[in-house]
Amino acid sequence: MKISNVTVYEVKPRWIFVKITTDEGIEGWGEMISGTKTRAVVEGAREMGQYLIGRDPFEIERLWQEMHKTFFRGGPINSTIVSGLEMALWDIKGKFFGVPVYELLGGKARDRIKIYSWIGGDRPDDVAHEALDRKNRGFTAIKMNGTEELHYVDSFSKIDDVVKRVASIREACGYDFGIGVDFHGRVHKPMAKVLARELEPFKLMFMEEVVLPENEEAFKEIAKHVATPLATGERLTSRWEFKRIFKEGIIDIIQPDVALVGGILEMKKIIAMAEAFDMGAAPHAPYGPIALAATLQVDVCSPNVFIQEQSLGIHYNKGFDLLDFVKNKDIFEYKDGYVNIPEKPGLGLEIDEDVVKAVSAEGLVWSNPKWRNYDGTMAEW
Repeated sequence: MKISNVTVYEVKPRWIFVKITTDEGIEGWGEMISGTKTRAVVEGAREMGQYLIGRDPFEIERLWQEMHKTFFRGGPINSTIVSGLEMALWDIKGKFFGVPVYELLGGKARDRIKIYSWIGGDRPDDVAHEALDRKNRGFTAIKMNGTEELHYVDSFSKIDDVVKRVASIREACGYDFGIGVDFHGRVHKPMAKVLARELEPFKLMFMEEVVLPENEEAFKEIAKHVATPLATGERLTSRWEFKRIFKEGIIDIIQPDVALVGGILEMKKIIAMAEAFDMGAAPHAPYGPIALAATLQVDVCSPNVFIQEQSLGIHYNKGFDLLDFVKNKDIFEYKDGYVNIPEKPGLGLEIDEDVVKAVSAEGLVWSNPKWRNYDGTMAEW
């Protein structure tokens, strides 16, 4: 079997899909992240895809090494391209052998996968109503954004606003309901210490990206102020970047993104490394259906994954949602806060390519919002 074609689709609201076709008619699907510069990712995927033409799709590790090991390697653009292509290769291999991808990675380590639901927290900020809605729908945990714009040192009233929102969820949903608060790297160290300490009484499931990952030395400072588990990892692009996090020994939960760290096998390797450091994993997956399906394959065979992010109905998705592009919509059917183990071959998805083509024809323009502080300086989003 040889790879015969690579097709890239730009898909609203903010996704890039890739399809690898083989000369035996088996197709595999992958997903790349558009927020890292859509045009660069699309053109880079087409360029790297041409390198795969005529190659054996089963040699995933060999092809990954060749795609990754360029002179200038890593970074979000190259890494998301490699990730999407790697996912598609696993999809092909699973379909050929008639098994889900996790069967090729060691098999099941669990019976079901616990998930949480996104609510707003910044814009929109009616979090108590949204959290209670999720609880009534069977979810046992949510994640919310913590803050809007915060300067290096800012008004305590903004901290107090976050505390009030979290308190409203605790009052509405009780203490048997998990709450993750995502600082989203928006909070610099001086205010992160304050916010983390003020949120400590609410017994959070975790605090995420309390500072930007490039300020990793500050995690140790925040950890002095709280016992709440600290989480990070969604922006890291390789296991070599995670290596620095592991060596610090401060982070409790890692959050690798299958569409950024190099794909399925790389995420499996990273999560296995975390297990050796007694860390939990809650993989990052706020994007499209293919990335989520690929993530679930890793979850199934990774015992230290304790909960999974998912993005059905997330406030970032405007106009289209995950299920719009999937024929077998039951793959993302949630019950009592869990999703079933996927059973179909490959990634388990049946992509509606007619819809993908129609939406892709409209083009894609999406980038991260640009926020400003009160004095006009750029704020983290």
